[in-house]
Amino acid sequence: MRIAFEKSGAECRLTSEIDENAMKTYRRNFVESPSHQFIPDVREVARFANLGELAPEVKLVLAGFPCQPFSIAGLRKGLSDERGKIFTSILDIISQETVQAFVLENVRGIMSHDRGSTFAYMLQELGRRGFPGLKFSVLNSMTHGGVPQNRERVFIVGFRDEKNADAFDFPSRVELRKSLADVMESHRVDDRYYYDGRFDCYTKLREAVTKRNTAYQWRRVYVRENKSGVVPALTANMGSGGHNVPIVKDRFGIRKLTPRECARLQGFPEKFKLPEGMADSHLYHQFGNSITVSLVARLAKRVVDSL
Repeated sequence: MRIAFEKSGAECRLTSEIDENAMKTYRRNFVESPSHQFIPDVREVARFANLGELAPEVKLVLAGFPCQPFSIAGLRKGLSDERGKIFTSILDIISQETVQAFVLENVRGIMSHDRGSTFAYMLQELGRRGFPGLKFSVLNSMTHGGVPQNRERVFIVGFRDEKNADAFDFPSRVELRKSLADVMESHRVDDRYYYDGRFDCYTKLREAVTKRNTAYQWRRVYVRENKSGVVPALTANMGSGGHNVPIVKDRFGIRKLTPRECARLQGFPEKFKLPEGMADSHLYHQFGNSITVSLVARLAKRVVDSL
């Protein structure tokens, strides 16, 4: 989100991220101003009675709170999950009078959790914090971010001033012009990404993975072809193997996507640096947990313009 909003002229005053490996990547890419604050645990930020003393002039809050409590891939415990309670901390932060707007992001499943009552409660509580101008929409990285990844996420945008809300609208759909081939390396990647006879699934992969510019998934007992021509939503569990890893074929063989290719599928700029020596499992986790930068950039411009 930071990359996207800085493109529209915003300046980051405070960062909260508790994952140490994610912060290594973050610090590799951002040089902070003297006024910038870093507090790992967002619950500590929420405990400040005056946000202005911590990070002056904070007008906009951006947050992607944990999706596992609401995802169809998880146990869906919702707000009763300890991670789900981070939403309460976000409520405390946006209650500060200096905050004029916020952008929240989560999986689409949050809207149907507990037959819609969880999402309705969230909207109600956000509105009660002084944000009558609430808008939400489901945006897809493929149709709104211009990248070949079928990734649906719900975005909630709130403004303290209803005039700002009236001036805001979500970005419209765009034509997808990039293919999987556009994000894949043209050269042979490192051997560790290729499948060969060492893998039990290799025989089935060799029989099923026949097309270039197509993503496949190993589903434990069979191989699934994604006929839409795009990659399914990247997940934080890509580094753990199994069906979470998109499989592709290049002119050298059958392999997994590399972390850099995952970064491209999330709309990150080529200049975004990956820390040297960091395990691929951590990088897969970070990009699977991330947000599609190119999509948020379109959203960010509209939010900033509205303010």
